[in-house]
Amino acid sequence: MIADLRNLPIEKRIRLVEDIWDSIATDQAALPLTDEQRMELDQRLDTYESDGLKGRLAEEAIADIRRRL
Repeated sequence: MIADLRNLPIEKRIRLVEDIWDSIATDQAALPLTDEQRMELDQRLDTYESDGLKGRLAEEAIADIRRRL
């Protein structure tokens, strides 16, 4: 099966991976968080809400990344 996939053009393999990833995202409720993950997310949310830093626009972040490449 894997050998068959390797015979596909790269564009089709990328599309296949994207389709698989989309299906996982749709079913993410089927992957429950562990207590440790929930605690980490709660801590990050508390930090975000208390530090006053609300981030920056996506366009600014992308432009910064492109400058660094």
